[in-house]
Amino acid sequence: MGDSRYRALPSLDCLLRLKPSKELLHRYRREAVVHLLRGELEAARERIASGEMAPAPDSIAAAAAARAQEDWESGPKRLINATGVILHTAAGRAPLSVKAIAAMEEAAAYSNLEMDLKTGARSSRQDHVRQKLVALTGAESAHVTVNAASAVLLALAALARGREVLISRGQLVEIGGGFRVPVILRQSGARLVEVGTTNRTRVADYEAAISPRTGAILHVHASNFRISGFTENVRLEALAELARRHNLHLISDNGSGALLDTASFGLTHEPMVQEAVAAGCDLVAFSGDKLLGGPQSGLLVGKRTAIEALARHPLARALRPDKIMLAGLSATLAAYLRNESSSTIPVWNMISTRGEQLALRAAEWRKRALERQLEVGLLDGESTVGGGSLPDEAMPTTLIRLPKEITANALRSGDVSVLARTKGNRTLLDLRTVPAHQEDELLNAVNAAKLRQATVIDSAAS
Repeated sequence: MGDSRYRALPSLDCLLRLKPSKELLHRYRREAVVHLLRGELEAARERIASGEMAPAPDSIAAAAAARAQEDWESGPKRLINATGVILHTAAGRAPLSVKAIAAMEEAAAYSNLEMDLKTGARSSRQDHVRQKLVALTGAESAHVTVNAASAVLLALAALARGREVLISRGQLVEIGGGFRVPVILRQSGARLVEVGTTNRTRVADYEAAISPRTGAILHVHASNFRISGFTENVRLEALAELARRHNLHLISDNGSGALLDTASFGLTHEPMVQEAVAAGCDLVAFSGDKLLGGPQSGLLVGKRTAIEALARHPLARALRPDKIMLAGLSATLAAYLRNESSSTIPVWNMISTRGEQLALRAAEWRKRALERQLEVGLLDGESTVGGGSLPDEAMPTTLIRLPKEITANALRSGDVSVLARTKGNRTLLDLRTVPAHQEDELLNAVNAAKLRQATVIDSAAS
């Protein structure tokens, strides 16, 4: 019986003559369509091996067409983030400002990426952001890479390859995606030397570990977790003084990249980039797409000699940013320089929105929802920063509770995808992460999800 089921599978030529395959051939390269059909045939053989019957030829061709739509026509699509998690990693972390998006669109064409328009001479792409970063952080120079992990990798490779790097055991963090600081450190060619204990590390611990093989001290801000209780940490100023006495480099992985004081927004103070520079670090590395509110990037600011050393390193070429990212980053930094960050950078606009403002917005949204026979309720809740920033910190908000039949899956599956949060068996919306201009679109999406669910229920009943 097994042989007969395999023999029932159509040939590739047979599949290519079917209507769904012909439509694929009209739209895509023949080699790609053939590869897709072969994949579906192989999947059919695997299903037969597991005990299933052979699928019909039309079913195989239709599956290939669906696969083409999913794999070849789709990419990152815009969605509405109604979770209340501002730096939602799965949703792309920081949403960009209007000016950043416009700058990125303009740079997508030919641009003066590496050209001095005054002289016509070749220039560095880093020039578009270097002076902005210098002005904002007080550093002597700056350099940009593709993300924060690559910034730390480049710093260690350029300044400590073949040397020992001291780091507190309490700072051996996992940064997400399974990537851990010790692994990144080893890939740089430096050798890890752990000092102190998980909860308590002193200057004396660092000093006792210094040897002729030591090249640098690495300080990692634990931005995505908290250790509390019986703890002790070494201030950056003390580490900088120790590094100077022993002619070592001090590298700080600042993580979140805060240029504004989070305490002024009612949150715990997050270490600022400017503070690390002022403390005397040779290099400070941080993310561009977290609290900075820009595109994904890794930023390095610090001493001119250190920046020049890493700019000359071969990895700098491999990790260099493209024109699109630099344009968005430049526009984001310009907002800080103009004191427009709280009003124009979405991350800070969301953080600064007060609980009572959100209560009024939620009540108005509920009123419009009730007009469409959407029975929604309101309840007190909390929003979070997310993205590995300010753990355990929360901001008061008003949550919108949707009817039971409207699920988070239904909201994600619409023409306009909505990312919601769930609690128990109820789906909740938080307008903190929904710009005001998206509120009507959110209401339409919720209503559409309700109608789709009603259709499913009616179909099942019949």
